[in-house]
Amino acid sequence: MILSVISFVVGIVLVIKGADWLTKGASALARRFNMSELLIGLTIVAIGTSLPELVISTGSALRGSSGLALGNVIGSNIFNGMLILGVAALITPIKFNPRMLTREIPFNLLASIVLLLVSGSMLEGGANGEFITRYGGMLLLCFLAIFVHYTFSISNDGTDEEPGEVLSVPKVVMFIVVGLCALIFGGNLFVDGATEVARAAGLSEAVIGITIVSAGSSLPELAVSVSAARKGNVGIALGNVLGSNILNIFFILGVSATISPISLDGFSCVDYYVLLASSLLIYIVARFGGGKAVITRFEGALLAAGYVAYTTWLVMNA
Repeated sequence: MILSVISFVVGIVLVIKGADWLTKGASALARRFNMSELLIGLTIVAIGTSLPELVISTGSALRGSSGLALGNVIGSNIFNGMLILGVAALITPIKFNPRMLTREIPFNLLASIVLLLVSGSMLEGGANGEFITRYGGMLLLCFLAIFVHYTFSISNDGTDEEPGEVLSVPKVVMFIVVGLCALIFGGNLFVDGATEVARAAGLSEAVIGITIVSAGSSLPELAVSVSAARKGNVGIALGNVLGSNILNIFFILGVSATISPISLDGFSCVDYYVLLASSLLIYIVARFGGGKAVITRFEGALLAAGYVAYTTWLVMNA
């Protein structure tokens, strides 16, 4: 138990430092190559911070622990869409580029809808004996291809970000690589320590996946988004959350289900509907928040409170 606590603490420290380095490197990269911070957030940062989910979910699929694989993705996306955006908005109101209302945000919502469709039994409120099949996984990967094509199609949008510190290419690469390594290693340490404590407390695999494992693997997204928000890099914070959510479903869950069909045992329609609701909330608060395309501090507080309420309900009904 002592080793688990040490692993937990060291993991958090590494994740926080890694997030700071990655944000600095990604911002410098955006400026150097005249790319928008949103695009950097959707690609480099989103892929990097999603690596813990990829490792955990695919590893769980290979070991036959599909409850962790699916729970990790569902929990991570709820964590990203409610708690991370909520906390980031509490630090500084998040302003959306109007184009996002017809591009990235609908893609985020589409990912949740497609996941609900490939898990068809959830629509009827039951999951016993049901699976996300390999065909379902391949369908998710097809949507991934569409998203990747779309992302590169906007790569020439340019940047409207404020000028800042210009770093040399070696320094940019160093900050990004070292930051990613610290994020991944720290996230794994956190998950290992927290999972051992949860299992000792008798929590089920599905609950561990949706809560502790997903929160731990989402620490990179939380740390990066909070760090970016503090530095005024809202594009990176927002792109990180949206990009990670899309990749979690289309890429990570697509690969996991293609490797091994994912059992839906232990999951309820509530988990899926909360995921869908979190995606809808992002659109609603962005479209109607304060009469502008912005998530205000008050709305950020509501998002964070919603995540706390859902997690509390989940643990109480475990």
